[in-house]
Amino acid sequence: MRLSGHDVAAICDRHVGIGSDGLLHLTACRTRTSAQAPAPTVSWFMDVRNADGSWDTMCGNGLRVLTRYLVDTGLCRPGEHTIATRAGLRRVHADATNSRPQAAVRTWMPPPLILPPYDLTVTAAGSRRPAVHVDVGTPHAVTFLDALDPGLNLRPPPSVAPAAAFAEGITISLVAALDDRTLEVRVHERGVGETPACGTAACAAVAAHRHRRRSTATATYTVRFPGGALEVTVLPGGTMQLSGPAVIVAYGTLLLPQAG
Repeated sequence: MRLSGHDVAAICDRHVGIGSDGLLHLTACRTRTSAQAPAPTVSWFMDVRNADGSWDTMCGNGLRVLTRYLVDTGLCRPGEHTIATRAGLRRVHADATNSRPQAAVRTWMPPPLILPPYDLTVTAAGSRRPAVHVDVGTPHAVTFLDALDPGLNLRPPPSVAPAAAFAEGITISLVAALDDRTLEVRVHERGVGETPACGTAACAAVAAHRHRRRSTATATYTVRFPGGALEVTVLPGGTMQLSGPAVIVAYGTLLLPQAG
């Protein structure tokens, strides 16, 4: 069934729908056209829709949740797999849930890219600050503060300049370094608004933090969000391993009104 942007927004609505930050569409790769088909060894493709109905290319936490779903439902065996996304192939790993219900699900992200414009700025809560443009399969603007005010209101979207550089929007992260290996993050996700946690934002925050400190060594970072903490390990060559809990909280069937 093909969902319209209106359908997706209605499902994600927290008052009249199920309520979520987005919708993931899982497809068996053999059903995709030859122009879109990834490597034959990959069995599944993940598509991402934001809460406003728009399309996106990647979702780090979504990829981990989808992996947990595949293992929990028996569609994939526990262990390591490769899942295709619009941002490319992503390696994932999940343990069996019957032995460790809260076990972490891991995914490996390609080395983030620091890209122009290098004069990027973010304005949030009346303050304009320099930012770093980081691409982790989706575009992110990362700016650093001395501390994050718990009362900071991120419902109004922060603005980015030059805005023309991001016609399809950009995810904005406000980051405070608690120490060299611990970051605190608030994130306003494109097509969604403020979210309690974001996997790609965790990777982008670590990349920007390492960029400004000129760090090149392998290391593991804890990234704290209002919704919980994620772990990002930077491996040799810059690949990032994103890890954290992933738990399916409900299963169900949704009936949408028929068009026409």
